[in-house]
Amino acid sequence: MYLKYMQNKQLLKNIDLHIKILQRQKKYLIETASKFSLEIINCINQKGKILIAGNGGSASDAQHFSTELTVKMSKIRKALPFISLSTDTSAITAIGNDFNFDKIFSRQIEAIGFTNDIFIPISTSGNSKNIINAVKIAKRKKIKILSILGNKGGKVKNFSDQNFIVDSNNPSRIQEIHIIFYQNLCQIVENYFFSIDGKN
Repeated sequence: MYLKYMQNKQLLKNIDLHIKILQRQKKYLIETASKFSLEIINCINQKGKILIAGNGGSASDAQHFSTELTVKMSKIRKALPFISLSTDTSAITAIGNDFNFDKIFSRQIEAIGFTNDIFIPISTSGNSKNIINAVKIAKRKKIKILSILGNKGGKVKNFSDQNFIVDSNNPSRIQEIHIIFYQNLCQIVENYFFSIDGKN
């Protein structure tokens, strides 16, 4: 009984904190998702692509985000050019082995990133060295940077053209809000391309 009580207490605490952060940042989330979506739509319309990267759980988010738009969410429309830099194990292990782990994303951006592309780093801290190196290379190549961050944005926010920063230092709660953010962003982008599919 005691274990169940403690588990329920922890769950309620987590959910309450999640709701508190979401309520506090609801307007900001909506406004920023709208801004990011416009940048992404313009990028795709100008034949650019979107590169996404993150570490750990954020690597999974990068893959999830990318897949929603290369495949589909709920509507059949044209496939969209999103690439997760967290999924190519050959590239990641080769770069980590031949150079170092801090270059696993920057080396890929150096290879396939172009000026009309967008780079979306996802980081709960904003201070991961491989993400910082990636935004530096993106900046050098004049690639637009739209960052999804937590923990006041860390160092990455200073390199970004636009930021979505979750106001928390709890990685789990940050990642939960990140998912809500990019899922809604994906929905906006999908709805736009679904609406014009018949005109292409």
